[in-house]
Amino acid sequence: MACSGCDDVNTFNTVLIANRGEIAVRVIRTLRAMGIRSVAVFSDADAGARHVAEADVAVNIGPAAARESYLDIDAVVAAARRTGAQAVHPGYGFLSENAQFAAALQSARIVFIGPPVGAIETMGDKIAAKAAVSAFGVPVVPGVSRPGLTDADLIAGADEVGYPVLVKPSAGGGGKGMRVVREPAELAAALASARREAASAFGDDTLFLERFVLNPRHIEVQVLADGFGNVVHLGERECSLQRRHQKVIEEAPSPLLDAGTRARIGAAACDTARSVQYAGAGTVEFIVSADRPDEFFFMEMNTRLQVEHPVTEMVTGVDLVEQQVLIAAGHKLPFSQDDITLTGHAIEARVYAEDPGRGFLPTGGTVLGLAEPGGRGVRLDSGLKTGTVVGSDYDPMLSKVIAHAEDRAGAIRALDTALSQTAVLGVVTNIEFLRFLLADPDVVAGDLDTGLLDRRMPDFESAKPSDRELIAAAAHKWLRAWPDPVTDLWAVPSGWRLGEPAPTALRLHCGDRTDHVYLTGTPATATAAVEDGESHVLSASLDGDMLTITLDGLRTEYLVAAVDGRTWLSGDGNTAVVDEVREAPVRPDDELGGDAELTSPMPGSVVAVSVSGRDAVEAGTVVVTVEAMKMEHALTSPVAGVVELLVAVGDQVKVGQTLARITASEKADQT
Repeated sequence: MACSGCDDVNTFNTVLIANRGEIAVRVIRTLRAMGIRSVAVFSDADAGARHVAEADVAVNIGPAAARESYLDIDAVVAAARRTGAQAVHPGYGFLSENAQFAAALQSARIVFIGPPVGAIETMGDKIAAKAAVSAFGVPVVPGVSRPGLTDADLIAGADEVGYPVLVKPSAGGGGKGMRVVREPAELAAALASARREAASAFGDDTLFLERFVLNPRHIEVQVLADGFGNVVHLGERECSLQRRHQKVIEEAPSPLLDAGTRARIGAAACDTARSVQYAGAGTVEFIVSADRPDEFFFMEMNTRLQVEHPVTEMVTGVDLVEQQVLIAAGHKLPFSQDDITLTGHAIEARVYAEDPGRGFLPTGGTVLGLAEPGGRGVRLDSGLKTGTVVGSDYDPMLSKVIAHAEDRAGAIRALDTALSQTAVLGVVTNIEFLRFLLADPDVVAGDLDTGLLDRRMPDFESAKPSDRELIAAAAHKWLRAWPDPVTDLWAVPSGWRLGEPAPTALRLHCGDRTDHVYLTGTPATATAAVEDGESHVLSASLDGDMLTITLDGLRTEYLVAAVDGRTWLSGDGNTAVVDEVREAPVRPDDELGGDAELTSPMPGSVVAVSVSGRDAVEAGTVVVTVEAMKMEHALTSPVAGVVELLVAVGDQVKVGQTLARITASEKADQT
């Protein structure tokens, strides 16, 4: 969105973004529209990151570990001084709600694009926050919340609150340290474990209790406040689709609230901001029972921009980052509450580097190919580019896909279509799970609660790989083997010979199946078959990273990438990962003088080593087990001899990599 208030007001010349990934890219986009010079900071791991390339200036602030770079207050402040930054935008996460960081910037005469230090401190302490908003008449969940509560105090107060109760740490967020306790006998143990987790995560084990609201829905309200006492809200967002208290899909407005409740909850959010003399953009989070949608309770206030802010921007037309910058530069809000209108419906999905088929374990890798959606009503906030290395140093969120339409049903359809056009080749993501969730009948109907996603998780199954995907992967490997230009007919893998043609055979693994694929002919006119199945008419062509196949008259385009025997395919709304499995992982004895080498049949990880180095083994003894794509491959010695191990448990291995050598018994006896 173009800057709506930059031509006739003074603002900053240079702003540093103390963050990374998609939020850094998103802030840079608005700064550029405002004509403001942007400064990126980056760790060693992010030297080639997209936000570094897109900023006007970039400064290295330390090693990959966040505590030595993005969380290093002195390093960030020094970078701001060095580059002449007049202000710092913290994004979200990292130092965005760190009062010490805001104070350090203030001491350095650099503007913090966020609220006053006092507001951060008060809202960062959930007990103090509840006291502050209660004084302004904002409804809070019944509970026991005062400083210094002992376990005995909490146990004594729980009966008055009423079970079930929710144990919550006063510091931090993200669900860490929270415990739902349904019976009095469970409370003491829950308090002990909550204190341990809170102390470890936040350095503060202070706890309080709240009544646990049954069938809870998570509703939050976006507010903007300037330094002149003006406060407005920009409607609410529904954030009930969560996994382990982490939001996955968010939307605006909520399908739960009617106009009257929307006005009341918005007014309560504005009073919350006034209770701490707030300035800037903030989000007030409420809990609402699905059974009593007209009753809401304050949970907490996030004193920063939220991950899900794009849905509010899409229904209001307000650029929240622009307003943050202008407020921090000392300007009044350019609109009043009556000027804020909500148009249509917007919904956002977070794309994570995680594997839903394996308990949502974090994944990683190098982005080999990238397909990102666009078009009318679709927005993408992404920090990705081809070549991005997704590691374990930072949060696994890669991007956000947002869709806007006239109504909620249209927005859900538009988001599903956009996700079908999204692919991150080289990294396993949750995109398939997001589409599964959007198709859930309760989600479609708007019958949400914060436990819905966890209840649906056991029902999720990854799509079964089709013959078409196996044939496409085989065709890609086949085409890459085809000489261009053709100068030697004998090098062409057409299968020509006297008599019947000999097919090119590839053994491929995808999902839960391992099959041979047979290709015969030329790319223009070929036949393809999977194992003992029927033959298909195939034509295939490859243009850079785009593979086009026509199988029995049906044409499909795939974004494709291949490395180390693994092929990534994205097309027709699905992404498949196909591994080539070698027929014989043992090199022939005659090449090695009777000895043997065990090589990996596919890329994966070593999950077991069954012998020790220099152990004597018999033929058939399992030496190493490699796991890939949820399938284990036990590699056995083909000869009796002595083992030399070249890998250990946990090692990542490539297809064809030598894992162990076996010196035949006759030779071993001579040494």
